Amino acid sequence: MTTRRPKRRVSIRARVLSGMILLVGFALTASGTASYVLERHELNERLDDSLTRTVEEFRVLAETGVDPQTRQGFAHAEDLLYTAMQRTLPARFQGMLGLSADQLQWTAPSSVELRLEDDPEFLEWARTSSTDEHVRIANVETEMSDYRAVVVPIQLSSDPNPARFVLAYDYSAEVRRIDTQFAVFIGVGIVVMLLAGGAAYLIVGRMLEPIRKLRDTAQQISESDQSSRIEVSGHDEFAELTATINEMLDRLEEALNSQRQLLDDVGHELRTPVTIIRGHLELMDIADAEDVAQTKDISLDELKRMSMLINDLMTLAGANRADFVTSKPTDVGALLDDILDKARALGDRDWRIGNRAEVSVALDPTRITQAMLQLIANAVKFSAAGSRIDLGSAVLDDQQGRPTLRLWVHDAGVGIAQEDLERIFERFGRGQNSDRASGSGLGLNIVSAIATSHGGMVWVDSVPGSGSTFYIDIPLAEGAHAV
Repeated sequence: MTTRRPKRRVSIRARVLSGMILLVGFALTASGTASYVLERHELNERLDDSLTRTVEEFRVLAETGVDPQTRQGFAHAEDLLYTAMQRTLPARFQGMLGLSADQLQWTAPSSVELRLEDDPEFLEWARTSSTDEHVRIANVETEMSDYRAVVVPIQLSSDPNPARFVLAYDYSAEVRRIDTQFAVFIGVGIVVMLLAGGAAYLIVGRMLEPIRKLRDTAQQISESDQSSRIEVSGHDEFAELTATINEMLDRLEEALNSQRQLLDDVGHELRTPVTIIRGHLELMDIADAEDVAQTKDISLDELKRMSMLINDLMTLAGANRADFVTSKPTDVGALLDDILDKARALGDRDWRIGNRAEVSVALDPTRITQAMLQLIANAVKFSAAGSRIDLGSAVLDDQQGRPTLRLWVHDAGVGIAQEDLERIFERFGRGQNSDRASGSGLGLNIVSAIATSHGGMVWVDSVPGSGSTFYIDIPLAEGAHAV
């Protein structure tokens, strides 16, 4: 079945950048809008507070002030108005007027930008505003602008002519100032977003570099070349991911090589019996009963060996499964006795138990029995009738000081050449003394798989002509104890 590759849509880099820009944009928009609304909300309060403070200063001047000319209290409203306007310094976007008998009497100094007298509508409003004694703060809308203004009536008991002090803010200018600040904020925000987007583009690209290398490496890997790996750089999560993927590629390469080697070995091993059977059948004389019987025996023998090979291959195929071994507390001494009872049927030998470890450990007794009987079968195969074969078990400390269960089979047979000690545990590996027709070539490989599944190993110590000792070492758990 052909696996369809997904259509390429938006890259991870683009999605991350889009998300970051949208997030930054949302944050800037939310903060800017909240600031703008807050500024507009506080504008009237700020202007009214300023106008109220000016009115309070004017009231204090009227009650306690002294006319600079007479050095006494103010006797005329115009004098008080003139003195107050001299002492008042309008702020930006603020202007003032002085009216006497509803006529414009004084204006703000020329340095003041806001010229209220230039707005006829505002001037008319100031003339016609209430003449009672109450201070009046109001919004004034004209064609020229909008104002926030206060009118302070001046009426002295010693002067029948009233006066008015008018102070106003250009409300439209204040709003424009806030709008300008918000526009600057928006402009700066856009620049910040662009700079952040550019920086994020480079940073995200660097962060996603291992992913790109992984994609390129995966595209380079083929059935004939699995050697490509990703260069590990840095010490972050992506570096850990890269190292993990390289380890996975190592395992895949090893598995593919092992599978290829298995197919080659199986093909080689099966080709021989098939060739033998086919050759005898082709040359068989069906008129010769003896030749037919001989061909039948040879064919059945080769088929039996092929069946044994297939069974062993199935055992090895299951060695990678998690349920290949089922560990449970096992009395090693009783297990060794049981193995010895089964071994007696394999040949006429002097069977002995050289050493017995009376411990209970967690292992799979069925698989350990299978491995030990395979080692015993090899010992019988390469030793003389009546010779001694020793079985044994012991608890030892390995090189790291950890307790290890050691099982062994010792024979007095022909031994193994030094150059064959490692090869005999490989798949279809045989020593120089081995007879190809006597087995599948997978027995010791199965023993190695069983030992490995227990977390241990199998090894051999042999001297040609003096016999061999096969060992199975299994690390013990903390729960191992004597029985």
